[in-house]
Amino acid sequence: MIGAGQAGLAAAHRLSTAGQDFIALDAAPRPGGSWPRYYDSLTLFSPARFSTLPGLAHSGNPERYLHRDEMVAYLGDYAHSLDADIRYGQTVDTLDRDNDGFTARGSGFTIEATHLIMATGSFDSPYIPPLPRAHEFSGQILHSADYVSPHHFAGTQVAVVGAGNSAVQIATELSAVADVTVCSRRPVHWQAQRLWGRDNNWWLSRSGLDTSKFFAQRLGAGVPVIDDGTYQRAFREGRVQWRPLFDRVDTAGVHHADGSVSTPDTIIFATGYRPHLPLLTSILPHVEATTPSHRNGVSTVDPQLGFVGSERQRSFSSATVRGVGADALATVRGLKLMEKPSARSRYYAH
Repeated sequence: MIGAGQAGLAAAHRLSTAGQDFIALDAAPRPGGSWPRYYDSLTLFSPARFSTLPGLAHSGNPERYLHRDEMVAYLGDYAHSLDADIRYGQTVDTLDRDNDGFTARGSGFTIEATHLIMATGSFDSPYIPPLPRAHEFSGQILHSADYVSPHHFAGTQVAVVGAGNSAVQIATELSAVADVTVCSRRPVHWQAQRLWGRDNNWWLSRSGLDTSKFFAQRLGAGVPVIDDGTYQRAFREGRVQWRPLFDRVDTAGVHHADGSVSTPDTIIFATGYRPHLPLLTSILPHVEATTPSHRNGVSTVDPQLGFVGSERQRSFSSATVRGVGADALATVRGLKLMEKPSARSRYYAH
């Protein structure tokens, strides 16, 4: 398995439970996946009880909303609790496929395996939509993956692009030190964090919508921002402004869809990520390596290749801590690795 963040750990749990022989590799030096690289103030929008991997609950109040560092610590504890061969600081450089299975090579090692699960996530592939004449913009253009804290933006004008949770959370934090505008195709759509005393995730879970593929498909890109009142208040009080999305930038500034022009010092794109699977170009047709087709996490091209952690892989909650455990189980079952020990992995140091 390649990747040992939250998705890889969930898959490792399923494989360990099934008694399979496997090795998990992760390029990071320690457990945590992409979580240590998220911005400093990141707070989850789901409570602790809905932010767990299979087999290990969070300690403390299950209704609290976890900070980034708490999740990093949790993933470290989870990795250490598994009876699994997880190797950190191991970057796979090449991948080959033959009749016997897969061969992964990196600096100082070779691994041969009958099956392969890709659990690399997409944090290393942040998406910024193409901007005509962007090279003429005098300010800086960043992705939310590059954002750490508001300190570097004090006294400046910042445009945050996007209408999702991260965009609004970053914009609200920045509004304490900067002049902030949120730009999106449509005004921000809100969803109360708690309804009738219950967290929104409780209702999603009880209704079955959280694991519904149909719901995920119908929802499309119109995901509302989960709000406890803090974020709407920032917009209502004018600390964060909303403007329609722009279609180009140049030396004059940012040209919005309503014909107006603004001149931010920084544009931060909170526009999500795309699949990051360059290793697959050597074993799959190009289109499959770019956007792999799968059924319940198993490749439709190669029945011994699986995926865990992809956005909306099976449901609305796929690629989240609360949903990746179910996806990992579906992938391991789809690879026919739950019935009996049948996977084999061999590690060669050189």
